[in-house]
Amino acid sequence: MTAILEISGLTKRYASGLVALDDVDLTINKGEIFALLGPNGAGKTTLIGAVCGLVRPTAGIMRAFGHDMATDWRRARARIGLVPQELSTDMFEPVERAVAYSRGLFGLAPNPAHIEQVLRSLSLWEKRKDRIMTLSGGMKRRVLIAKALAHEPDLLFLDEPTAGVDVELRRDMWRLIGAMRERGVTIILTTHYIEEAEEMADRVGIIRKGRILMVDDKAAMMKRLGRTEAVITLAQPLAELPAALAALTVSLENGGTSICYRGGDGTGKGKAEVAELTKALVRAGIDYTGIDIHDSSLEDIFVDLVEEQEVEGAA
Repeated sequence: MTAILEISGLTKRYASGLVALDDVDLTINKGEIFALLGPNGAGKTTLIGAVCGLVRPTAGIMRAFGHDMATDWRRARARIGLVPQELSTDMFEPVERAVAYSRGLFGLAPNPAHIEQVLRSLSLWEKRKDRIMTLSGGMKRRVLIAKALAHEPDLLFLDEPTAGVDVELRRDMWRLIGAMRERGVTIILTTHYIEEAEEMADRVGIIRKGRILMVDDKAAMMKRLGRTEAVITLAQPLAELPAALAALTVSLENGGTSICYRGGDGTGKGKAEVAELTKALVRAGIDYTGIDIHDSSLEDIFVDLVEEQEVEGAA
């Protein structure tokens, strides 16, 4: 794989003493969709701002497309697009002019055909002559996306791109991301909708208090940290687990009315073990009235990992 963004030792410390980024190392590969997940205040937006030139790092090295972003940032930044979290644009400008102007800021020649294609892909073409101030919140969000795509970036940052938007825009957004990926554009996104990251991302990074906790392929992360949970409701409560179940990863809970299994991984091993558990119950003559099985989602893994770090930090 070809690395197009390399971050080493990136740190941002404010005068107040707040450490927003703490020795971050991260490599992004060409053509991938990378999801950066973390709770509010974790450092996601600060990291994006550092790469996009909006935040000056305290320490660290960043290279994009082979360019040192401290000494050759103009050439690197020309290939990077950003859809910010906040709605900030020239409200008095017509949509088409504002998007075309964004392209000109990067020194590119006018390309009406490209601007039209971008506006149409975001259902903005019919609004192209309207002033931005007259648009709905969802339409203003679409304008931000169009402005970020105006100069045809090779690396696109999406900071909470679908937060607070309607279902239609969310659908259009992910359709557009899929098309861009097919053209080889690399996409880094932050999102509170973890199911979107689970569906779209190739790799996932988890950040908390400015530190990267984990970066891995989504499938590998699910396999390594995923698990299966099963609750078997018994027809009659038990005082203790029978010896026949001693070798299995189970516990007796809810006053002896349930047998709970927690184990396996993201490969389906857990479901096979739950099947063995039910067979063992039948052999032991233990009747049950229901089984509730749940496989870990990416959100479950994210919550567990963040909570685990919080407990360790408090210890």
